[in-house]
Amino acid sequence: MGKPTGFMEYGRQTVVDREPLERIKDFDEFHEHLSDQDRKDQGARCMDCGVPFCQSNYGCPVDNLIPEWNDLIYKGKWEDALWRLLKTNNFPEFTGRVCPAPCESACVLGINEPPVTIKDNEATIADRGYDSGLMIPRPPAVRTGKRVAIVGSGPAGLAAADQLNKAGHLVTVYERADRIGGLLMYGIPNMKLDKALVDRRTGILAAEGIEFRTGVAVGLDIDPNDLVEEFDAVLLACGATNPRDLPIPGRDLNGVHFAMEFLHANTKTLLDLGGTIPAGSQNGFISANGKKVIVIGGGDTGNDCIGTSMRHGCSQLANFELLPKPASERTSEYPWPTYPRLYKQDYGHEEVDAKFGSDPREYSILTKEFTGDGSGNLSGLRTVRVKWEKKPGERPSFTEIPGSEEEWEADLVLLALGFLGPEQAILDQIEVDRDPRSNVAAEYGHFATSKEKVFAAGDARRGQSLVVWAIKEGRGAAYQIDRYLMGDEGTLQGS
Repeated sequence: MGKPTGFMEYGRQTVVDREPLERIKDFDEFHEHLSDQDRKDQGARCMDCGVPFCQSNYGCPVDNLIPEWNDLIYKGKWEDALWRLLKTNNFPEFTGRVCPAPCESACVLGINEPPVTIKDNEATIADRGYDSGLMIPRPPAVRTGKRVAIVGSGPAGLAAADQLNKAGHLVTVYERADRIGGLLMYGIPNMKLDKALVDRRTGILAAEGIEFRTGVAVGLDIDPNDLVEEFDAVLLACGATNPRDLPIPGRDLNGVHFAMEFLHANTKTLLDLGGTIPAGSQNGFISANGKKVIVIGGGDTGNDCIGTSMRHGCSQLANFELLPKPASERTSEYPWPTYPRLYKQDYGHEEVDAKFGSDPREYSILTKEFTGDGSGNLSGLRTVRVKWEKKPGERPSFTEIPGSEEEWEADLVLLALGFLGPEQAILDQIEVDRDPRSNVAAEYGHFATSKEKVFAAGDARRGQSLVVWAIKEGRGAAYQIDRYLMGDEGTLQGS
């Protein structure tokens, strides 16, 4: 490494965020970059650790060559750092913003010191690549004449499209929404991932020869079997969009919505109206303005619902989590280098704390019933506290605590309870086998389904997961599709 003692000389310094009470006034990204020298110092903190667990199975799913580009950052070789990063990751400008950074949890320095700021370093490399004019369309010099259809334009579909197009194949991506990006466009709010960044990257992909067809729902507008007949290969990258419900009394009351209903409508309205959000509800837009909001479910999606509700101007907000409050530091349950479940304040929690004076989260709480106002509208809900236990060799389980029942006022409840797999209609039509969790059955590493010419990748194959895993899957599926189309002379490198 260029600075063997860097980790002893420089402390961890993350990006600076705008103040919570200021940033909730808009939907702009709220991170501010470090200076060049500060960023070089952060690159210098990467140790010559011998075995870089950051790029192991515990760390980065796409096998980013992290120590190499950290060293290049320290040396100021930004262009070399960009090419090294793009060698393994198609979309570092996305993962550098939205990835939970398992690489940092696996950082060797993180055993007894704050880990290297790998995620921030990655975003900086990508952003500088655009600023310096290096990120431009580079169409393939030769076309193979082979045609591939990809269903879904999320990170798995886009990564596969990028790889297959580089190999010279003719790629057509089908997206049922009105904009390209899938989860990147409508599942993640703008303050966390600016949609101009998504449009910029997909614009480059289009200029390189990838055909995007928006507003086309495969399974409704087009029979997926027609794609199998028309194309040389088909990739199902349609995500795991079947939300987990909470089927308790009162679920049908007006004011109870799935998280993605809320987030999708918010971003679509924001983009359609040129960056503004109206105070009321219109055209399917769900407003939290002036409302008592309860978000049920933690995780990134729950936090995104919190941050979005704060920007709408909600009057109060609570966040219910069935699981107990996590520990603040690693426990024996999460030894290094595994990714730990730890207590931390994400951006949405910080914003609620700043405005209302307390963390919004309530742990070990179970919602039993939604209550109404007598006119079909939500007015509140009833809960009970639970106690968690784990017996040796068994999964954790909970019991309700007698006498802990509570009632809560609410005008809007958002269900952020995760997803149960892909929507089944298209899978039924194309007649591919499913695994026990209703995902498309396709062995990892091969990605081929039970139907000839049809492959699967991303959340549709592995279930709900991270953006970085979707990119990994898309790259792997592209590698196998290329081999399927071209035989041993396939042009793509290993996934």
